[in-house]
Order: sequence, then C-alpha cells, then structure tokens
Amino acid sequence: MSEGTGPSPEVQRRRLIVASVLSVVLIIGSFTALIATGAGTAGREAEGEPAASAEATLAPATERPAPAETATPEPVVPAFDKGAHSIDDPASIWVVVDKLRPLQPQDYEPADLVAVPVAHTWEPLLRQEAADAVVAMFDAAAQEAGLALASNSAYRSFGAQESIYAGDDDLTARPGYSEHQTGLAIDIGPESGVCSLDVCFADTPEGQWLRDNAHRFGFVLRYPADKQAVTGYQFEPWHFRYVGADLAAEMRTQGIPTLEEFFGLPPAPEYG
Repeated sequence: MSEGTGPSPEVQRRRLIVASVLSVVLIIGSFTALIATGAGTAGREAEGEPAASAEATLAPATERPAPAETATPEPVVPAFDKGAHSIDDPASIWVVVDKLRPLQPQDYEPADLVAVPVAHTWEPLLRQEAADAVVAMFDAAAQEAGLALASNSAYRSFGAQESIYAGDDDLTARPGYSEHQTGLAIDIGPESGVCSLDVCFADTPEGQWLRDNAHRFGFVLRYPADKQAVTGYQFEPWHFRYVGADLAAEMRTQGIPTLEEFFGLPPAPEYG
C-alpha cells in the first residue's frame, strides 16, 4: 500500500464489525450486572431483610411504664365484742354486780362450785373456771417469783353475806349485791398473813405481783385506788374478780380499770 492512500474497503469493513461486536458485549454486560443487583435485593427481602434505603430510620423503642406498687393492706383487727357475754345474767363470767346492780335473783347460787386446792384461811369455793384459773395463778407466783399466796375468802352465799354485813356500805356489800356471791371473786393475801385484807397489801411483793400479772389468768383488780366514786367501795388491793382472759387483757390494753367504765355503766357510789 502506497503512502497517502486510505485503508482499503476490506479493512474498513473489518473494523466496523469489531466495533459492533464490542458494543454488543458492553450492552450485555451492563444488563447482566443490573439483573444480578435486583436479584440480590429481592433475595434479602424474601428472607425478611428490608431493602436498604437512604431515608430508612429505626423508630425508637417504646418503654412500658413500670407497674405501680400496691401498698400491702394493714390487717384488720376485729373490734372487741362487748356483747360476747351477758353482764346481767348471774351465771355469766362478765356479770356486773354493784350497788345499782343486784344479782337477779338476789339469792342466786352458782351450780358449778368446787373446792379450790390452794392455801387458805377458810376453805375456798369458786366456780370451776375461776377455780382452775386461781390454781394456775398461784402456781405461777410460786414458780416465777417464789411467792406463796393464800385465799382469805372466796364464794359467800346470800345467807353468809347476811351474817357478815355490819351496815358499813363502804366496806361490805349488802346480801344480794356482793361479788363473792357470784363464785367469781376471791380475796388473796400472802400465806404469811402479813397485810392480809389490808391496804398495805398493795405494797407487798405478793400484792405487786398480782397487780402486774393477774390479768394473764383472767382476773381484774375489782376495786382500784381512787375509783370509789365509780365502784362504790374503797381501795381493796386484795379483791380480784375473774372475768376471763379476753376481757382482762382488753381492759388492761385500753387502760380501763373498772367494769362500770368499760361497759359504759353508770357509777354506783350509793345504793339506788
């Protein structure tokens, strides 16, 4: 081929075929890459993976409020039932006898009197429940404090009360008005006899132990100091009345020393 002459028609035709083939290859390659990209995205979506997005953002997790704390309710303590026993029936352990409240009938005699096996001046009789409580109380005084107690007087019948009543209404009850006739009352002193049936008994170890412990066994000090205007009787630190452990404990807890005040009864300083 001489200088200055262009490629022959055959060469030009070959170049055109090569260029056409290259263009087809490039187009097929681009189309294949596009299909591969779409297939990958579809595969991720099929597996539950969301397609990537420039605008996609994760929503913040919503926190559940903590459950409110519920206060534990305070246990309800049932009110003391003041009507659990009669205060009028002479056979009731809660019967209230004073100068305004005679026994009905006035010659009442308990049906379950028993001898009380404790040291005594005169053989004591009491109702069975009260007798058992006296034995337990005397035993506790001996075991806990080394004290020897004795009974000075317990049950007294209507007739016995007639024989001892001397007309002094501050010291002795009239027949039919005496707690001793219920079979629930007992006069207690030291076995030694020191200060028996005397106000000085309150200052003895025996009197102080009974003052602090008689309620444990169902007894109350029936005629406390400074309560004569309520009970009608002078201070008798030796006179204890059986009312049962529940009532004795409740009176002590509430700080109410007399049956009249506890049951809302009128004071009984004088006979009606």
